[in-house]
Amino acid sequence: MDNLPRRGPTGHRRRHLVTFLAFLGIFMGETLKWTFVNSIDPITTPYEVTLDNGTVVEESNLDFDMELVSHVMSSSFYGYVATQILGGWLGACLGGSRVFGVGVAFTALFSLIMPFVVQGGAANWVIACRVIQGLFEGVTYSSIIAVWSRWAPPQERARLVTIAFSGIYFSIVINPPVCRLIANTLGWTIIFHITGILGFIWFAVWWAVVKDKPEDDPHISTEELKYLRDNLDCGPNDSIPKHIIYPWDKFVTSMPVWAIVVAHTCVSYGFISLSIVLPMYMRDAYHYEIDTTGLLSYLPYLLIAFLMPVAGTLADWLRNSEVLTTTQVRKVFICVTFISQAILILLAVHINSVNVTIVCLVLALGLSAFSWAGFSVNHLDIAPQHASALMGFSNTFASVAGFLGPSVIIYFIRDGWQYTTHIIIAVHLFAALFYWAFASGERQRWAPPAPTPESESLSLQQRSHVI
Repeated sequence: MDNLPRRGPTGHRRRHLVTFLAFLGIFMGETLKWTFVNSIDPITTPYEVTLDNGTVVEESNLDFDMELVSHVMSSSFYGYVATQILGGWLGACLGGSRVFGVGVAFTALFSLIMPFVVQGGAANWVIACRVIQGLFEGVTYSSIIAVWSRWAPPQERARLVTIAFSGIYFSIVINPPVCRLIANTLGWTIIFHITGILGFIWFAVWWAVVKDKPEDDPHISTEELKYLRDNLDCGPNDSIPKHIIYPWDKFVTSMPVWAIVVAHTCVSYGFISLSIVLPMYMRDAYHYEIDTTGLLSYLPYLLIAFLMPVAGTLADWLRNSEVLTTTQVRKVFICVTFISQAILILLAVHINSVNVTIVCLVLALGLSAFSWAGFSVNHLDIAPQHASALMGFSNTFASVAGFLGPSVIIYFIRDGWQYTTHIIIAVHLFAALFYWAFASGERQRWAPPAPTPESESLSLQQRSHVI
């Protein structure tokens, strides 16, 4: 079994406040990321304008054809994927909380600018604005891992991280209906103004409250600081390095790293694929319009949002109670999830019942919550001082897979739903086998703990004796 550190101080602590504000930051970042997509209908919908001579003409805010609109909506991806690793490196060098905060703040700034760019009508400027916005969005996920390397002790790691990342799915549930409501009552430009202002309000609070290192927090208790110092060798005991040289040769030849990459990529591809397959399959197979069913259409994402903290808490309990080792916890949560999802997808396309199919596909999506308690913290398990860069590395692959997922489905759907779903099943089964074979929850040899003053003193004494 792992050598487990002692339990931390109970009650509401600064690390819990950091977690709550990180949740809000991720929620805000996702909201800003998808504001344009959620607003595209009112932006492109023609409206009537009465001229001075009484003539009624039809105008549109964004007079682009559908192909150009598609390019505009996807253009932020290119910026997003380009800064994943950069965000991890900046987070490690400059401080994860600073980079995360600035990433969200500049995304909010471009949200405020976007209505003026759209009303200008130049496609190139709209695309450029979206790409730049994506560049700042891209640093957020990897840089927040640098925050956890200093604030999330191993025995609370999965719970704190999954609580924060659940903001992704709460955003998916809340944003579309709220954007529609604002567009219908106040106009589509107000959506960008509200989200931009809220982003800056969050940034001001985050910048004032959250510090890169616990010892820099003037409000942290002595007890909590000691607890973090005792259990984290990457953060409270060392200063933020100004220059970092990553062992990329070790990264790319490490099978535990590739196990994380495969799992992360499968989660992204599976989530996007199932999100697309669910409404399309129900429409084709049963003539059931799940998009118009209100709460049911958001149920999978609501399920993920609420299950993620449950999964993280369960993962930490299994590890801390020594029921399973860290490696076993990560493998069980990833592999059981992927295999269960594969079985549920298989049942959904072979059982001729609309209710059973809905339950199977909703559960297949909802179970993604448990995989987050595996891969999202695994970077911190194997190399805490390099975790932000490793998150950027794995999220680069995951983002590309998520971006290409819809195109893959559309390409293979011509051969029938069974062929399409079998590809999704095969991806999940392969990822489960690969992760089970190569994943690890142990710190790797190429990522040794930072030397403490005591160990350095002992090393000097030993050398002096030798001399």
